[in-house]
Amino acid sequence: MADDQPTNGTGPSGADAGWAAVGYLLSGMGIWGGIGWLVDRWLDLPNVGLLIGLIGGTAAGVYLTMKRLGV
Repeated sequence: MADDQPTNGTGPSGADAGWAAVGYLLSGMGIWGGIGWLVDRWLDLPNVGLLIGLIGGTAAGVYLTMKRLGV
């Protein structure tokens, strides 16, 4: 039954890798941008934390994409 299926030893397909990269980038920007926005509201700053959070989240997303997918 399930044991009869051949195992595929390759990594993720092209579409899977693409969606994983998009997921890492969007989640990094969303989470760190949200944290930056909260810091802005807490410290009453003019969107400085949001900008830093978005840039840092994008950098973290690129790093995780390269590390995880081996690009």
